[in-house]
Amino acid sequence: MLEVSGLNQSYGQSHTLWDVELAVPRGTCVSLIGRNGVGKTTLLGCLMGLVAVQSGAIRFDGRDLTRARPEERAPLGIGFVPQGRMIFPLLTVEENLRVGLPSAGRWAASAGAAKTARKNIPDLVFDLFPVLKSMLGRRGGDLSGGQQQQLAIGRALVLEPRMLILDEPTEGIQPSIVKEIGDVIERLRRDLGMTVLVVEQKLPFVRRFCDRFCVMDKGRIVATGAMAALTDDLVRAHLSV
Repeated sequence: MLEVSGLNQSYGQSHTLWDVELAVPRGTCVSLIGRNGVGKTTLLGCLMGLVAVQSGAIRFDGRDLTRARPEERAPLGIGFVPQGRMIFPLLTVEENLRVGLPSAGRWAASAGAAKTARKNIPDLVFDLFPVLKSMLGRRGGDLSGGQQQQLAIGRALVLEPRMLILDEPTEGIQPSIVKEIGDVIERLRRDLGMTVLVVEQKLPFVRRFCDRFCVMDKGRIVATGAMAALTDDLVRAHLSV
């Protein structure tokens, strides 16, 4: 579903991404792992059009997105949950969720399906995160860290995406919410066939919920494979601090 080939990116004279090759097959959950500062978040920024690409190509469902503007990508069916959640703290939970409604379901219409713009928040969001329904009138900034993460994921799911991209979804979250987020990812894949790409540091989380892994080191993809192939030697070489 998502294919990245020969991707290079630089910040001025600093070459950050080097000939990155990445494939996320339809219906899988792929984890992008690596030490801090190796370029994982920069790569996600390139995927979402937030960071300019120097060379290479990004294709989503056969469509070239390499030079597409950020606002052109979400309507194609890509939901993005950024690192640090990035909710709107002064807007209510309901207002945060409604931000994505203008783009919801656009990908279906572009594919020729008879689908009009959604006016209401999908029931799926409240089914997955019941706490959000009880907090619709509360400001996003008043929620706990775990609740804000649930809100950020719910905001992405309002788009009814075919692919969900998450950047460090368990960062600073209490264990009970970490498990809940993992269960949500598993359910989205099992019941909706959603494709997931997740940047994550917690290896137990990765091993439990992801099918495949890609290890990034110094701006390059240095190893990839089925989760069973993530050996202790790979962890020591590229992930241990």
